[in-house]
Amino acid sequence: MSLLEVKNLRTHFMSRDIDNQIRVAEALNGVSFDLEAGKVLGFVGETGAGKSLTAQSICGLLRPPARVVEGRVLFDGQDLTAMPSEELNELRGAQIAMVVQNPRTSLDPLTRIGDQLVRIHQAHTGGPLTASRERALEMMTAVGIPDPKNRASAWPHELSGGMAQRVLIAMSLMNRPKLLIADEPTTGLDVTVQAQILDLLKNLTQRFDMAMIIITHDLGIVAHYSDEVAVMFAGTIVESGPVAKIFEAPSHPYTRSLIAATPERLQMGSGAKLGGQPPDLYNLPTGCHLRTRCVFAQNICTDTPPNREVGTDHFAMCHFAGRLPESGA
Repeated sequence: MSLLEVKNLRTHFMSRDIDNQIRVAEALNGVSFDLEAGKVLGFVGETGAGKSLTAQSICGLLRPPARVVEGRVLFDGQDLTAMPSEELNELRGAQIAMVVQNPRTSLDPLTRIGDQLVRIHQAHTGGPLTASRERALEMMTAVGIPDPKNRASAWPHELSGGMAQRVLIAMSLMNRPKLLIADEPTTGLDVTVQAQILDLLKNLTQRFDMAMIIITHDLGIVAHYSDEVAVMFAGTIVESGPVAKIFEAPSHPYTRSLIAATPERLQMGSGAKLGGQPPDLYNLPTGCHLRTRCVFAQNICTDTPPNREVGTDHFAMCHFAGRLPESGA
């Protein structure tokens, strides 16, 4: 059994228009995937595709007007979508942890770094403060923070961006979670620090036998650090499978366009050929949601495409998956 099983997850935003009529934005449309312990899954797609919303839906962090309307999230055999909020609060920060994009907005500016780490540990385990302080120093050392005893007494504003991100990672690991979700964990960091942070996350995943989800726009990060990849478009996973297979033989037009849009491909003159704008979630196209922007679209694309298996554990949600011509996208 996989550590995390997401089955047909649907998250909608409910609102009212100027005539007081209910409007529904179908932000997630049947998201399904499995993740095993010790594996890294990369979520990639353009802004608004539903990557961060998937993570928030899994963790129960949605706020009105967003809500899960269908589907199940099984974590270690427990259904998170049916779990009382008190139990879910105990699970978050203990067995499921999240590293967000901007550590500056996540760290308490009025509390010293060490005290913040201790507070996280105490909230879920209790016990003597000395044990929590020792745990804080252990995690600060694990994430590569030099001189942890002195750093523990520092204020958040005294840290560099890379060091603040390391503190946030240490905080997420305080209770040895089984699942770590890293949502754009290197945003705003320079290239050298990005590599250090990502190497650290990968090594810690293997060291502690955790499962990890990396959410990013960067295909290079996915290719280098993930075992599997899920490509999202308009709230749907349109292609998924082992990283090597998807980059060697992308089988969905959207995946091809993402790869064609990388700087290396653009420099070679093979720019992306996906025009138009992301679809309106309040009025999604019938059938394939990409069809109004896809160069391969035909009449059959007005029907909902099947999720075809194009190779071992490699799936693509396209009528022509496995049969796309070599050129044209």
